[in-house]
Amino acid sequence: MSKPNPFEISQKQLADCAKILCLDAGVHEFLKHPMREFHVSIPVRMDDGRMKVFQGFRVQYNDALGPCKGGIRFHPEETIDTVRALSAWMTWKTSLLGLPLGGGKGGVICNPKEMSAGELERLCRGYIDALWQNLGPEKDVPAPDVYTTPQMMAWMMDQFSKHTGNNSFGMITGKPLCVGGSCGRGDATARGGMYALREAAKEFNIDLSKATVAIQGYGNAGSYAHSLAKELFGCKVVAVSDSKGGVFNAAGIDADEAARVKAQTSSVANIPNCKKISNEELLELNVDILVAAALENVITKDNAGKVKAKVIVELANGPTTPEADAILFQNKVHVIPDFLANAGGVTVSYFEMVQNIMRYCWSFDEVYQKLDERMTMAYQGVLAASKKYNINMRQAAYTVAVARVVDAMKTRGWV
Repeated sequence: MSKPNPFEISQKQLADCAKILCLDAGVHEFLKHPMREFHVSIPVRMDDGRMKVFQGFRVQYNDALGPCKGGIRFHPEETIDTVRALSAWMTWKTSLLGLPLGGGKGGVICNPKEMSAGELERLCRGYIDALWQNLGPEKDVPAPDVYTTPQMMAWMMDQFSKHTGNNSFGMITGKPLCVGGSCGRGDATARGGMYALREAAKEFNIDLSKATVAIQGYGNAGSYAHSLAKELFGCKVVAVSDSKGGVFNAAGIDADEAARVKAQTSSVANIPNCKKISNEELLELNVDILVAAALENVITKDNAGKVKAKVIVELANGPTTPEADAILFQNKVHVIPDFLANAGGVTVSYFEMVQNIMRYCWSFDEVYQKLDERMTMAYQGVLAASKKYNINMRQAAYTVAVARVVDAMKTRGWV
């Protein structure tokens, strides 16, 4: 059985929104396609002396609201359609949060787990060599994503700076603090999702101090969601998983222990004194909150009807298919959609850009306060649209975000 095409899913979501907003056919057609995309071949000298050529992509979907913004993924199963979809979702995400940015995304087909630090550095620098003329704070600002790190962003920034002859800290975000990174960037995606969860809990009278949580995906967003759910609200995380499987413990799973086991064994599936479960089983657990922090298309028409959670927080990009969305809405499962729930990352990345331009650093408290304000405002705007049109939260988020992009395009005279 083939996986759903993420770009086709993003197009269907846009088509639904176009109907709700009664968009002109020409405007809809314009929004269906990336404005620009780049395909590059990146030659890298491997540690054993052989030359290997990697395929890379960068998609700049729409920059009506400002320079494009979006992460770079290093993944063995990366595809151009995945990058196209993610760049579209970034366009709506930056719009939804009221950021003066467009949407972009990048990717390289590779397996970082099988590469040395030296090979990864040469690949990062090669990616910038191929694309640097199309990047920069006035054009397109990348960031970390799946299997890319702050160190990789530092290498890319350094390579870009060599091409321009300037210290171009603002050309990329998610950097280490010593080279222009921002306080609060590490946990920004998860923290933003938790602020949105708090607002949802208020709306649906869920006592988060008594709530149970299951987390699928234990990378940066999933692991921080685990610790923050406990720290901010007192939630009990009863299940966690990663690509190698998961575990369940009704008494709760300690975040520090989960992080330790993950670091030592490369999987949370090895946490002791827990029942082993599959990723599929985790999605169907009888919990209050389900955090989807893995990859795309994990909640489908085949399993959506078995989801028992009251609220789904989509920290991953595109974890729910359109068919599943309809089932969840019918079953009164409240989905906080990806480009709202995980927008904390790009929001703090925007804060990093602002600090780089100002050459002035904000404290953790300042960053968290500004992030809370943005996430709360965005959530309430989406909730209001959902009630106004009697549509699900994803459709509502689309109506708010797309309307802003269309307004900018019309004002600029594009359409």
